[in-house]
Amino acid sequence: MLTWMINNLGTIIVSLVLIAVVVLIVFYLKKEKKSGKSSCGGNCAHCSMCKSCHQK
Repeated sequence: MLTWMINNLGTIIVSLVLIAVVVLIVFYLKKEKKSGKSSCGGNCAHCSMCKSCHQK
């Protein structure tokens, strides 16, 4: 098991870094949404999700 970990150490480190980046992005997006900020540009004429985004 230790030999396998040593042989794949580079892959393991890169994978852990990528997982950490994805987790940080998810937390950032959740924080932004909670504070009322959104990625919506407000131009509904060109958006296929207009009815689900801006419900009245």
